[in-house]
Amino acid sequence: MLYRIAEPTDWQQAKRTGLFASADLVAEGFIHSSEQTQILETTRRYYAGRTDLVLLEWDEDALTAAGVRVEWEWVEARQEHFAHVFGPVPLAAVRRWWAFAPATDGQFALPTDL
Repeated sequence: MLYRIAEPTDWQQAKRTGLFASADLVAEGFIHSSEQTQILETTRRYYAGRTDLVLLEWDEDALTAAGVRVEWEWVEARQEHFAHVFGPVPLAAVRRWWAFAPATDGQFALPTDL
């Protein structure tokens, strides 16, 4: 499974249209995604203080079956590979989602059922 820390407006739009897209798809040509082990560091680096996020879980095989290309690309700044999704994600590929907010100490934790 792949994971996306999403803006709530992007998630609401996806529920209306049936396709998840985000600003990075428009700006960079792909949607940034993470493996489960990369979620918390991504959140710490880029989403500190946010309380309104959504964590999406999508199935890489379902993306491929829908004709959406996924490439694992090296990200020098993090010294690891990340999944880049080259196109909107059909809702059929989204397996689960969670409201994603930090605890009272400001630290994020993965959902207990992840």
